Amino acid sequence: MPPARRNIVFWIFGGGFIGSLISFLYPVVRFLNPPAVSEASVNEVVGGKGQDLAPNAGKIVKFGTQPVLLIRLGQTEWRAFSAVCTHLSCIVQYDAPRKLIWCACHNGQYDLSGKVIAGPPPAPLKEYAVHLRGEDVVISRS
Repeated sequence: MPPARRNIVFWIFGGGFIGSLISFLYPVVRFLNPPAVSEASVNEVVGGKGQDLAPNAGKIVKFGTQPVLLIRLGQTEWRAFSAVCTHLSCIVQYDAPRKLIWCACHNGQYDLSGKVIAGPPPAPLKEYAVHLRGEDVVISRS
């Protein structure tokens, strides 16, 4: 084969190899560097109807893009906290029998004011304000 033809074959195979390499690496780079997602600007959200949650019970409510733990302690006493554990960002839950907020990932425990009482969490949970507006339970930034 003459040298000119070898150069053409070399460039075709080399270009194909480079193109394949780029097509494999591009998705990996996009996965490792995802686009920024702007958080929805939410100042308050309706957590449901007052009668939907029994006393000494809790549920997770979506507050923009973040989960919030809504707790009904008594007939008229409500609390809301960020449902994201301050240790490794696991989702916390309300432990009704022990009357505390519990993170199942590493047994982190918070009291009903959001303060750490056991486990590895380094900081308390962020608290939200809870108001009753008619029958609706409204959670807002405090």
